[in-house]
Amino acid sequence: MSPLSLSLTILVMGLITYSIRLSLILLLDRLDIPPLVQRGLKYVPPAVLSAIIFPELFRPQGALDVSWGNARLLAGVVATLVAWRTRNVLWTIAAGMAVFWLLSALLASH
Repeated sequence: MSPLSLSLTILVMGLITYSIRLSLILLLDRLDIPPLVQRGLKYVPPAVLSAIIFPELFRPQGALDVSWGNARLLAGVVATLVAWRTRNVLWTIAAGMAVFWLLSALLASH
C-alpha cells in the first residue's frame, strides 16, 4: 500500500468513526431518555474503567495473583488511596506509577 493510499484510508476511517459518534450524539439529543436509563448510564464509565483495570491488577500474568509480590495490585491500592485523598488525577497517576516502578525494580532484584 502506498503512503498516499494509507493516509487516505486513515483519514476516511477517522471521518467515518467521527460521523458515527456524532450521529449518535445528535440522535440522543432529540430523543427523550427515561430517567431510569439516565441514572443507569451514569454507571457506564466506572464499569468500563473497572473492566479494563481490574484484570490488569489481579491477573498480571494471566493467573489470579493477590500476593505481596504483585506490584501492579499494590500500586493500584496506593493509587486508589491517593485518588481518594487528593481527588487529583495527576497525583494519582504519578503515585501509582512511582510505586509500580519502585516495586517492580525491588521485586526483579530478588
